[in-house]
Amino acid sequence: MSGVGVLDKAVVILAACVDGASLAELVERTKLPRATAHRLAQALEIHRLLVRDAQGRWRPGPRLGELANAAPDVLLTAAEPMLTALRDATGESAQLYLRRADERLCVAAAERASGLRDTVPIGAVLPMTAGSAAQVLLAWEPPEAVMPLLPRCKFTGRTLAEVRRRGWAQSVAEREPGVASVSAPIRDRTGRVIAAISVSGPIERLGRRPGDRHAMAVVRAGQRLSGL
Repeated sequence: MSGVGVLDKAVVILAACVDGASLAELVERTKLPRATAHRLAQALEIHRLLVRDAQGRWRPGPRLGELANAAPDVLLTAAEPMLTALRDATGESAQLYLRRADERLCVAAAERASGLRDTVPIGAVLPMTAGSAAQVLLAWEPPEAVMPLLPRCKFTGRTLAEVRRRGWAQSVAEREPGVASVSAPIRDRTGRVIAAISVSGPIERLGRRPGDRHAMAVVRAGQRLSGL
């Protein structure tokens, strides 16, 4: 709690309305007096931070989304210099991936300036069935989210268990012939994996065990971007 009573109570009410709440449910969930809960919920509704659904229950309002969309993406802002540093430290192209259902999206990248390299442009959509970043994005997911995909994957459940054990993933010619990569997780403040950070390049330079060469640098970069 911040110590600012009205603000703290308003935040408690917003949190209580995530899945919808009647006045009785608000009182039960927040332990606030009925009159206080009603007055604050009405005020939040006026400011469009709450809305009423067809059943008259309060739910998060459109103003919350507008404010969220106006905020800078903290992870992307921090990732740009980190990817550049990782590229310079490893000499390989570096990328940041987010999962989008059964695909992964490259949202940031720092490309090797010259020579043979693996180029993944920002905005590229890649499968969740191959590559070290896909392994990382799946390894800490619950089994029900992973099992439907596994029959199509070029890696196995045992591979994902090994990724969880050591904290990073590697792939060799899994997504694309001639390309090797190493990836590590980026976590939110609760410890949930929200992204994967990677380096990738030609097998002839990274070798058949690219993790031996680059895992430590990639893991450290992922740790520095975690918890933002």
